[in-house]
Amino acid sequence: MPSSCAAFAPALLCAHGDIALYLLPSAALAFLIFILSRLHPLFFLLTLAGTICHELAHLVVGQLVGARPVSLSIIPRRIALPGKRWQWRLGSVTLSRVTWYNAAPSALAPLLIVLLPLSVAWWRTRGDWHFAPLDLALALALAPQWLSFWPSAADWRIAARSWPYLLIIAGIALAISLWHDRLFQLVKI
Repeated sequence: MPSSCAAFAPALLCAHGDIALYLLPSAALAFLIFILSRLHPLFFLLTLAGTICHELAHLVVGQLVGARPVSLSIIPRRIALPGKRWQWRLGSVTLSRVTWYNAAPSALAPLLIVLLPLSVAWWRTRGDWHFAPLDLALALALAPQWLSFWPSAADWRIAARSWPYLLIIAGIALAISLWHDRLFQLVKI
């Protein structure tokens, strides 16, 4: 009795299983780097490439949407938290003109970083492929990207300033639900 991928996995995973398999070593290295960087600040050096990409994403998108970036730092700093706790801030970008329309794009820009490992995996797995020494180096380079693509808590707070986008999205969803038949008659073939 032959087993099919679709019998136990989602169709998306079955269609792109080679990309998922390719990204597995870099995700495992990211987990190891995460654990090591919690043990000692010296291991922050392993996260440097991800920190640079994270902050550059804020900088570039902030510039594109008019948030006017004024400074960029990738020097780790220890910050005091309430309750005599400490936390490390690995980098920061200061934006001088954050408004309702550019807060979310500039604050959530690091989400674009996930496209980097996905595009490398797509490039390396086209056609007939196998792991080569280059793939080990690429896995080491991609691992910090898995740790840096998720926006920080401060990024999410800044993105919340774009709450009018929620009204716009809700209005579009309402229009689609009310005029569903008319809208889809326009695109019916």
